[in-house]
Amino acid sequence: MIERLKHRYALSDKGTRDMIKAFIAVTLANLVLMLPVGLLYWLSSYLLDGSVPNDKLGLFIAGIIVVFVLIAVTTRFQYRATFLATYVESGVRRRALAEKLRRLPLSFFGKKDVSDLTNTIMSDCALIETASSHWIPELIGSMISTTIIVICLLFFNWKMALAAIWVMPVAFVIVLTSRRGLKNTQKKTLEYKLACQDGIQEGLETLRDLRSNNMTESFMKGLNSKIRNVEKNAITLEFKNAAYVCSAQMILKFGIGTVALIGSMLLIKGEINVITFFMFLLVVTRMYEPLQIALQNLSAIISLNTTCERMDEILSHDEQTGRQTLTNKGYDIEFKNVAFSYDDKADGNDDKVLSDVSFVAKQGEVTALIGPSGGGKTTVSRLAARFWDCRSGKITVGGMNVSEIDPEKLLSLYSIVFQDVTLFNNTVMENIRIGRKDATDEEVMEAARLANCVEFVEKLPDKWNTMIGENGSELSGGERQRISIARAFLKDTPIILMDEATASLDVDNESVIQESISRLIKDKTVLIIAHRMRTVAGVDKIVVLKNGIVAEQGTPDELRRQDGVYRHMEQMQSEAVRWRF
Repeated sequence: MIERLKHRYALSDKGTRDMIKAFIAVTLANLVLMLPVGLLYWLSSYLLDGSVPNDKLGLFIAGIIVVFVLIAVTTRFQYRATFLATYVESGVRRRALAEKLRRLPLSFFGKKDVSDLTNTIMSDCALIETASSHWIPELIGSMISTTIIVICLLFFNWKMALAAIWVMPVAFVIVLTSRRGLKNTQKKTLEYKLACQDGIQEGLETLRDLRSNNMTESFMKGLNSKIRNVEKNAITLEFKNAAYVCSAQMILKFGIGTVALIGSMLLIKGEINVITFFMFLLVVTRMYEPLQIALQNLSAIISLNTTCERMDEILSHDEQTGRQTLTNKGYDIEFKNVAFSYDDKADGNDDKVLSDVSFVAKQGEVTALIGPSGGGKTTVSRLAARFWDCRSGKITVGGMNVSEIDPEKLLSLYSIVFQDVTLFNNTVMENIRIGRKDATDEEVMEAARLANCVEFVEKLPDKWNTMIGENGSELSGGERQRISIARAFLKDTPIILMDEATASLDVDNESVIQESISRLIKDKTVLIIAHRMRTVAGVDKIVVLKNGIVAEQGTPDELRRQDGVYRHMEQMQSEAVRWRF
């Protein structure tokens, strides 16, 4: 039961146990609220006989006090077991989700849209929190308490009990039949919401391009259509939900009528007395109240299925794991017959990005990956750092299989400069310090000097303490890239991966950065990706990737003597440099 609840509602072990406590708390609270009916039945029986004896009156007053205390205690227990425990679990869930996302392979994020993940982390967590505090405990607690009350009523008078309970299964069947329809509508609503969020995010990110191409009005028409789809489908979902729930609640109202009808008939026949008749009327009105709420909760829980499935998909996803101990001897990176595809299809007909890649990037050398776009250069660099795991073959660092090492432990060996730079809305100093959080200001400045950052930083309003805006919006593309390179210098690891690291730099700055790199590569392994042939002219080794295989490899001079891909690319770029308008 615990495992089923855990996966059903994306809970932790403690959260699952707390939810079971919440079921018990709601059940006790509902049962205690029936005690005043018993006291009233007892008092009424004495009043019909004439008066309440003095000794019984004191007992009745004591009963009122006891019931009042029990109601207060169970209400407090219910509050703590539902609301307070849920808030704690919500915090645990969000932290667990963050930790889980940190340990997931990047292949998972490649298949997920950013707005989809954002919606799961924010909206889905909040919705499950509401469900855990309001809907689920109320539903289960009401069902358990109602079952106990029904059993007691059957023993008290089975005819009157049947008159009261026949409507319950009918009402629940009506709501349960809505399961498929509501689930499909809920999925559509979610799809429309994600499409709308994607549209809004896309509009904000591409506003400059939309305006420059006079496409703002056309884009807004498409966005308005997405918003209308969300609105229409939300109305449809609410209407379906209301139709089923209101119908079920109306059926419950018939129960009061049948109790009154059957009770009147039995009263006329003398099978029950007035007090019993009166007591059943009180019980059914009190018994149906939590059930009406339960029916609303049941409908909401049915709609919650999609949300829980999305959350559990993340929490149950396989993680990249491995040893915490590094066993490498040296830092040579070796690819042995490596094959990889981003779409791992069950039928095996996946589109391979890499087919059979074998080469060695030696320690103390600069190895360049070049080739036509789509040849697999970036994929190779990502596999080397275990952002993904290869489908077949083997990748080693100093003889150590990277797929057997914990990804975060493995990345302690790497400094990586991506083609797309990510900066934070913080100071220049703190953006560089991300490379090594315990670095001193002097060490940060030295890394910045090696990356040729000092010149532009000194011109900023607050120099090293200047806030650079979201993703470095206050800086140019080249300045952002140099900060990213400074991070890699600060981390000072034995392996350096650079994916088009100098793509946004002018010729002068590119030369300075290459000089800095030459000072860093002593006893280090450097793997760079480049398109410009002059960038790789002085490297130790070139690996040419084309159509997912190693087409050529060797030194620049060796490849120039071959009439192959490298020589062709070099000739084409030489012609492009000489081209004039």
